[in-house]
Amino acid sequence: MAAMIRLRMALLCSCAAVLGLEGCKAHPNTQVVAQSAQAAQPVQPEVKAAPATPIAEKREELGKETWDPEWDRMVEEALPPELLSSRVARDVRPFCPRFNHLSEVDRRAFWAYFFQALAGAEAGLSPTTNVRHTEPEVAVKDEVSKRMVRSEGLLQLTYMDAKRYGCDFDWEADRKRPLKDPAKTILQPKNNLTCGVKILENQLIDQGRPLLSRKSYWSTLRPGLPDYRVFVKQMANVPAVCRVDPQARETKSSHNRGTRAADVAATSAAGTKRDR
Repeated sequence: MAAMIRLRMALLCSCAAVLGLEGCKAHPNTQVVAQSAQAAQPVQPEVKAAPATPIAEKREELGKETWDPEWDRMVEEALPPELLSSRVARDVRPFCPRFNHLSEVDRRAFWAYFFQALAGAEAGLSPTTNVRHTEPEVAVKDEVSKRMVRSEGLLQLTYMDAKRYGCDFDWEADRKRPLKDPAKTILQPKNNLTCGVKILENQLIDQGRPLLSRKSYWSTLRPGLPDYRVFVKQMANVPAVCRVDPQARETKSSHNRGTRAADVAATSAAGTKRDR
């Protein structure tokens, strides 16, 4: 109550100042209240758009629905500090060998590209894609909807994920909506993508499993399966900063060749000297 009174006094004094009225002095806590309100506002991280995956480029050429750059921001703002740390450098090395050398904004862009590639392999970048699998290992009953599991959205997720990973899917709100209604909570890109971030964090950080694993949530991240090859193709346009600089690599290679040549020459000279 006291805080509310102080806030009201601050507002009245501000109005009085604007109107040129006197007799209203700022309460000593006015500045503190203003600073606290400003501090309460969340600081958004710096983000940047990721390159387009091959499927995104193709769909754009054909005039079809493709990846929305706004989805990059959704992914990048949802990333926890652990996925931006050196803890995951070994996991992403096959696709981003320079991860440890990147700035935080570039690390965020890498993950945005990764999820774009994953969505391309899983759902063809269509946020309303849904599939009911018939394979025995996945043809089970959804613990939340109490219906046979259906994979939905950009990352092909299920309502059970709301229970398992704390995702923002509301089955009660969605149950009466049409199957591909974009208003369904599970099909909304932000809900679907941020859920994917939580699932990946659980796999890499909480469980300590590698990115590419036979036990990954997504079959597209399981080496040896056909779906994995589809995902790898979509990783072809990974941000350039992730790659080893070809010029630096060539310079290093030339240096190594020069060193080896010098060693050979020195060895040969030593042998000739001994022969004499």
